[in-house]
Amino acid sequence: MQTPFPPYDEPEVDQSGRGPRLREIPFRMLVPNLITVLAICAGLTGIRLAFENRFELAVAMVLIAAFLDGIDGRVARLLKAQSKFGAQMDSLADIVNFGVAPALVLYVFILDQARSFGWIAAIVYAIAAALRLARFNVISERGVKPAWESYYFVGVPAPAGALLVLLPIYFGFLGLPIDRTTGFLAAAYTMFIGFLLVSRVPVYSGKGSGGGVRRDLVMPFILVAVVYVSLLMSFTWETLTLTAIGYLISLPFGARAWSKKYGKAARGPATEPAETGQDSPTDDSQDKPGGSS
Repeated sequence: MQTPFPPYDEPEVDQSGRGPRLREIPFRMLVPNLITVLAICAGLTGIRLAFENRFELAVAMVLIAAFLDGIDGRVARLLKAQSKFGAQMDSLADIVNFGVAPALVLYVFILDQARSFGWIAAIVYAIAAALRLARFNVISERGVKPAWESYYFVGVPAPAGALLVLLPIYFGFLGLPIDRTTGFLAAAYTMFIGFLLVSRVPVYSGKGSGGGVRRDLVMPFILVAVVYVSLLMSFTWETLTLTAIGYLISLPFGARAWSKKYGKAARGPATEPAETGQDSPTDDSQDKPGGSS
């Protein structure tokens, strides 16, 4: 008689007749997954608040979801709680929080003024975010990476894309009229951000040199962080608007710095493997070792 489980998946059987014994999992292994689930809840709640026309809370929930989604991987590494299950959960959460939630909130707020064109723009952005995250997963699994990938992202990262695509909402909170014209402009801008997500534009990641700060710059750095957080709390939408615009302005400078330092080597005879998930038979069957993307 054939056993119901493969030999490697066979549970331990309790001889007392109470059924299979389940292996206990340390609580620290659950903490990153709980943060990921809370991030998904925040993103979905932001969608609900948008349909209830509570847009300020909706944007806040989307940004909170992005924050939680950004720290779960770091918490996993800090607690040494990385798992393949957590990696898959994190990827799914990224699609919701950085793709679907911002697109729907934006559509309810302003893109619906452009009717079908606005809905197409929302779909394009959501799909672009999913493609961006899939490409990130494939790049993360490659054994050999170019040196410049330690310092730059390929395309705008999904969390930054969520911050950028909400820029029309920030303007709306600051008094921009919501009408058919601004709806079409917002739809074109949304498609543009979607293009940046899937583009090959090198974007400085800030991860170079281990992400440290020179000793003589520690106090100024802390002071700048305090000033920024204070402005964010007191002038939320103005600060977010300037942050998004400043990030967009910085993109050409980052790409120019990449071209000067790494451009010649990147255009050399060595070519990178394709990132569509078809460059090797094992690309789409592997799991990310970490818990964050």
